[in-house]
Amino acid sequence: MNLEPFYSGKVRDLYDVGEDMMLMVASDRLSAYDVIMRETVPEKGRVLTGLTDFWLSEFSDVPSALVSCDPSVIDTHVAGFAARSEWHGRTMLVKRAAMLPLECIVRGRLAGQAYEEYRVSGTVHHMDAPAGLRLTDPLPAPMFTPSTKSESGHDVNIDLAEAANLVGAEILAAASEICVGLFGRAASRLASVGLVLADTKFELGVLDGRLVVCDEVITPDSSRIWPADQVVSGEVPPSFDKQPFRDWLDALGWDRTPPPPTVPLEIIAITSARYVEAYERVSGRSLSDWYGA
Repeated sequence: MNLEPFYSGKVRDLYDVGEDMMLMVASDRLSAYDVIMRETVPEKGRVLTGLTDFWLSEFSDVPSALVSCDPSVIDTHVAGFAARSEWHGRTMLVKRAAMLPLECIVRGRLAGQAYEEYRVSGTVHHMDAPAGLRLTDPLPAPMFTPSTKSESGHDVNIDLAEAANLVGAEILAAASEICVGLFGRAASRLASVGLVLADTKFELGVLDGRLVVCDEVITPDSSRIWPADQVVSGEVPPSFDKQPFRDWLDALGWDRTPPPPTVPLEIIAITSARYVEAYERVSGRSLSDWYGA
């Protein structure tokens, strides 16, 4: 097995394996403000892959591009993969899909860029929102709030009319229905274990003439997930992601340009533990039972 990635992102590397399929390998890389740190976060790639597999199993009635995360199954398509133990648990074998040029974001709570926009203009993705909301407050109903995809630089938040111009009204309506539906199901599941799904980002593509879910699904890197008992209106709650790292970085006063600062071992350890906790609390499983342990 001697593969070279045809694409390397901040976290994932993509490998062409023929048969209209590819390998999507989640690394342990750590980034901020589009700069990749020198240090890595142990277990991060396994958590992102394991949670995606968990949610796609939960949503088995919704088509996805995933073929398998099982190393023995992948080995039947990619000879030699079974011996590539460092990739086990962090690799998805997926079918190629024609990706929509949208980030399909669903928001149930006011946070992040949506809150910043709302605070200035009273809108969310240039769409009307109720007056008087504070940070972390629930929206009246989950909002489908797309953004553009940018190969370089930052994605741009857009409204539904702009999104329809990009993909067509029919596809946009179908994408919204899929994503809002999945958001509601995931939010209910998380609420049952004392967690709040504030927002999440889906990636959709077209495969064999139908929309399918692609890439990562409701992971700490694509979602804001909060402990329900620590959500206070108007305050920033803790989240199950790289928040300890971001907090340390923001306090450092780094100018957000390379070279990156050296991340202390204790920050790496705390961040890794936060990812592992996210997997285990959401799935109800031990990460040691996932592939690649």
